[in-house]
Amino acid sequence: MSAIVFICTQRSGSSREALKAARNLGYEVILLTNSLIQVRSEEFPEVKEMVLCNIEDIDDIRNEIKKLQKYGYEIVSIISFIDSYGYTASILAEEFGVGCFTAEAILKMQDKTSSRECLKNTPYAPWFKIINNKTDFQIRDAKYHLPLVVKDPHSTGSKDVYLVNTTDELYNKIDRLLNNSYHEVIVEEYLEGPQYLVETLVENKKVHIVAIIEQEIYLYKGHSIIIGYGLKHNLPQEFEKSLRNAVNDIINLHGMENGSCHLELRYVNNSWKLVEINPRISGGGMNEFIRYGLGINLVEETLKLALKEPLNLEPKFNMYTNAQYLICFLTGKLIKVTGRNDAIKSDGVISVFIKPRRGQMIYPPVSMGYRYAYVIANGQSEEDAKLNAKIAINKIKLHVLKE
Repeated sequence: MSAIVFICTQRSGSSREALKAARNLGYEVILLTNSLIQVRSEEFPEVKEMVLCNIEDIDDIRNEIKKLQKYGYEIVSIISFIDSYGYTASILAEEFGVGCFTAEAILKMQDKTSSRECLKNTPYAPWFKIINNKTDFQIRDAKYHLPLVVKDPHSTGSKDVYLVNTTDELYNKIDRLLNNSYHEVIVEEYLEGPQYLVETLVENKKVHIVAIIEQEIYLYKGHSIIIGYGLKHNLPQEFEKSLRNAVNDIINLHGMENGSCHLELRYVNNSWKLVEINPRISGGGMNEFIRYGLGINLVEETLKLALKEPLNLEPKFNMYTNAQYLICFLTGKLIKVTGRNDAIKSDGVISVFIKPRRGQMIYPPVSMGYRYAYVIANGQSEEDAKLNAKIAINKIKLHVLKE
């Protein structure tokens, strides 16, 4: 029985779609999880074996994989589409003789300090400084670059990332992060300009750019939350060429030879600056978004890359596609969600997804995890697709019992 071992998954989004893609490719799906709720759930029919283990302990994972082999499974890949476990999956894949992805590059991308060091003295890095104590000497230089972004080097989904405009805010956020047991904090210049998400696969050092997506950013109390995504087609030739060159350079500087990664870049004064790079496809509805816009199932192609199977990254079509996400500014318990059917019936709408369940706690958008629904729509043009998605998402209402 040829099987793919997955370490951790979300209930929905790209990581969940990867499980389904593996089953569609004809492999048995084994999920290692530390969630008793998932093990007891009947929501994962694509999973052949759900194994409860301590996925924070590589020895525990290793032992469970050995047990699976004794049960007769032929493990053909070990992989994770979750930030925290990509590196663990890649080194275990190497140990069990099914390695493909570049483990050291994954580790560098996961650690924003290492990532910034990879780009040091290149045009792609913003001004930055690593702070590891609260002395004035450490922070003095940073004060002259306000506004600044202060972040935990291991943050994901904009968690523990803050925009600061004053010296007091700078000291406060550095103090807060260092007191949260972080050994160091990154302080970097705030970049102004349009921001783009670039989804890629890297195969034998060749960088395949799968999709270029413009991001719409909402600033909430210093947090940058992505609330909109617009798939780009027919970009100006020189603009796209410069973007592709930057993406190739940045990925090569991180040492990625095989693997999946997405980059967020800003176009600042006619040059590209890396906001961050992550060794996986974007989460949320990104796989679905790309599938509707280009006809490419990116998580499936990522699995094929891991399995050393031929890739098919040629777009089957080019649709003007836009996604809009719903955020909420209240804190409290979700009573109900209304407007889903109205959103589905809106012009151009392809997909509507509601994340929270009744009774779940709702919070304001201090990280990307506090986005509660999305709509994907197409249109006759980029502007038309965006308008269709915005009209639809505004029909969805969260009814919250305020705390």
